[in-house]
Amino acid sequence: MSSLKDHEIPDQPILVMKFGGTSVGSIKAMQQVSQIVRDTLLQWPRLVVVVSALSSVTDLLLNSGRAASRGDSTFDHTAQELRRLHFEIANALVTDLILCEQVKQNINHLVSDFINLCQAIVVLGEATPRALDAVASLGERMCIRLLAAILESENISCRYVEATQLIVTDDHFQSAHPDIQATSQKTRQVLNPMLDKGLVPVVSGFIGATPTGITTTLGRGGSDYSAAIIGAVLPAKEVWIWTDVDGVMTTDPRLVADAHTIPELSYKEIGELAYFGAKVLHPKTIRPVIEAGIGLRVCNTFNPSHPGTRLVVESRTTMNGVVKAVTIIRGLQLITVEGRGMLGVPGVAARTFGAVAATQTSVPLISQASSEQSICFTVPTESTHKVISALESAFAQEIRNQDIDRIWATDEVGIITVVGAGMKQTPGVAGRVFGALGANRINVIAIAQGSSEVSISMVVAAADLQAGVRALHELINQPQAGTSVPSQ
Repeated sequence: MSSLKDHEIPDQPILVMKFGGTSVGSIKAMQQVSQIVRDTLLQWPRLVVVVSALSSVTDLLLNSGRAASRGDSTFDHTAQELRRLHFEIANALVTDLILCEQVKQNINHLVSDFINLCQAIVVLGEATPRALDAVASLGERMCIRLLAAILESENISCRYVEATQLIVTDDHFQSAHPDIQATSQKTRQVLNPMLDKGLVPVVSGFIGATPTGITTTLGRGGSDYSAAIIGAVLPAKEVWIWTDVDGVMTTDPRLVADAHTIPELSYKEIGELAYFGAKVLHPKTIRPVIEAGIGLRVCNTFNPSHPGTRLVVESRTTMNGVVKAVTIIRGLQLITVEGRGMLGVPGVAARTFGAVAATQTSVPLISQASSEQSICFTVPTESTHKVISALESAFAQEIRNQDIDRIWATDEVGIITVVGAGMKQTPGVAGRVFGALGANRINVIAIAQGSSEVSISMVVAAADLQAGVRALHELINQPQAGTSVPSQ
């Protein structure tokens, strides 16, 4: 038991690998992760592993925390399920019996913490963002202990590390913002000595802590962001995101059967895809790696020999020269503020989005008529009522004076976005996009194109989303006139 145990490692490049919930969510998945770590160490002896909670665990935790605020004690059942999920994997893969009992005891302590937190929420009758962050963090905290025990059983020397020791954030609970300078100092202090000794740090994704040590989370899907931050501050040479698909796909394969992996994407392209609904990467993942100038790759845990998708500053592959991917965001409504009295009046847009910001609602898309007589924007359906109420309050005087005629919302809509850096140099792309939708009798309600010209986004009725994605995906395989298809 010495081949991969505590040995000094010379100064070599660092690799950060992040494994998502499906990558650690079962016995088979954990076996794959263990093998990937073992194989990767042969080429990258300075390796940091960042993990999410087991699949479904974060939802279990948060749902129980919110239910506790209503006096519902379902958290007792959740506690049993947490033990079952983690103990099943531990019993199967932690072959050292003493180590197995130890990790189960550690997980039991965290389950007890969960029960205590939920009992406190019941007493208070309120699940504050701070309390929910404490609850949600437990999934990752259990997983790092479990994975570290599995790796130790495989003779891979490692240490689990709470990200609260590394990532310093503000106190915006449930979507905290990292302090990069403080995070850089703490991360290097904690991880570099481990890496120098040949240890593999197994770090909890998704979570951080305020300067006073209060646990925070980086938002749902934040483990990608954690890996990017850690990779940027060490700095690592590359960050690899391991998921359950063969890299970034041209669209959701559940919607289009011939969706396929994109071998290479620029950071601008993946940024647009992540923002507009692609689930492969957390939208905030891109910035730290761009600023640090390090490589990023998306790989499949269950097909590790597949090259996946490489993310680069400027993509050299154009596929057919135009559209590379199509993505969607569901569950939105389009809100419109309109009135003839808005024409030429300064500050209407600022007041509109100031009112929306006060409700803490995200706005994925904005469109304004050139006549300035209307502004429309999308919001999540569950936020529509509070946003309209806020706008009606903000413009109460204008509504009374009939300068604003009405503030209203459509039925449910979605956003379809086509992405491809090749669109920037290619004339007629918009025509082809809208022609494809028109040929399939799909009405476009609103349009937005970023100044980067890497994407075009369209709002369509919810019922037209799937047909729209299929129609636009066909453009990926249709060469634009004047462009050549790369030889295979």
